Amino acid sequence: MTRVLNISKSAFMALFAFFCLAGPAMSDVVFERGQLTFETATGNRITLDVEWALTAEQRARGLMERPVLPDRTGMLFEFGESRMVTMWMANTPESLDMIFVDETGRIVRIAERTTPFSEAIVSSGEPVRYVLEIRGGHAAELGLDPTARLMLPLDLPK
Repeated sequence: MTRVLNISKSAFMALFAFFCLAGPAMSDVVFERGQLTFETATGNRITLDVEWALTAEQRARGLMERPVLPDRTGMLFEFGESRMVTMWMANTPESLDMIFVDETGRIVRIAERTTPFSEAIVSSGEPVRYVLEIRGGHAAELGLDPTARLMLPLDLPK
């Protein structure tokens, strides 16, 4: 029992040290900004101001510790290729809508009103290239549903 306790204590200390050391570096992650547009089935265009999460460090940081996400803003995670994607809400204090988009711009899934601070996995369900995170409930307010399409190509920073 003592050995198991020592291993658990060592693992805990290692995680504690990692987060203490990684914390300042994570807060230094910088995001460039831009715009993206969805077109609904009725032809309406919905433009959002977004931060681009293009690198592994940016995708790992995401919207953690952001208390408020204004309307018509969000963060677009770009993965460089289509693949299965899993997200979570750890350290994220505001409910989000996660909009999973494939490489053609088709919305394949909307995870609505995700639970703040949850470590539950939210899966794309099928391969996607992009995930847009916006304020929880905002996708429905804007009229975003699986019939809307992300207008491509995106004007991503170089």
